[in-house]
Amino acid sequence: MSQPERGEVAALREYAGQLQDRLHRMMEQGPRLAERARAVQATETSDDGLVSVTVGPRGDLLRLDLDPRIYRRPDSRRLADTITETVHRAARAAQDRVVEVFAPVVGEEQLRATLDGDTETLTSIMTEQMRGGR
Repeated sequence: MSQPERGEVAALREYAGQLQDRLHRMMEQGPRLAERARAVQATETSDDGLVSVTVGPRGDLLRLDLDPRIYRRPDSRRLADTITETVHRAARAAQDRVVEVFAPVVGEEQLRATLDGDTETLTSIMTEQMRGGR
């Protein structure tokens, strides 16, 4: 076996050990972390202060509060856009909190790539890890 092949085998063994360690941490801490993640809520208020939303850990709308002053400006398109933008901000904040919960066990960059469906970044991370990086 050539020297580069030995290095690759060693890197793969190290990566396998890291995966095993990560799996043990997930098995040990997973239920508690999942419970914390399920409890995540994020509340955001629109820039004009007329719309307030609370979302759950997946960005699902739990509460919507509209200030009565919205009726002074009957622009339904603007109101809809304000609600949508505020919900999106709250969903991003909730996702950030879920990442914070799991980051010690999974790794922030890998978790964000997973949540975003970013397969290119996931592949890159895993390739680097298998080669002994990260």
